[in-house]
Amino acid sequence: MESNVNQNLQQQNQTAPILTVKDWMLTMLLLAIPVVNLIMLFVWAFGGGANPSKANYAKAGLLWAVIAIVLYFLVAVLFLGSIFAGLKVGMN
Repeated sequence: MESNVNQNLQQQNQTAPILTVKDWMLTMLLLAIPVVNLIMLFVWAFGGGANPSKANYAKAGLLWAVIAIVLYFLVAVLFLGSIFAGLKVGMN
């Protein structure tokens, strides 16, 4: 069992090159640009040609973005609901 896992890891290491510091610096630069960052995350996550490490990073980034949007929406609804409830009480 352990030898199969080791063989799979070795095969993955041989097929996927290690990303250099320069590659990650360029990745971070592109992710710092608004709108471009979302487009690039989708390209890297689902484009098929990206390094598996970068693809996994992009998928994780998209998941964090979805979580942030959901939390933002919930906070906005609660905040706006409390404001409107306060206005309604103030009118009576």
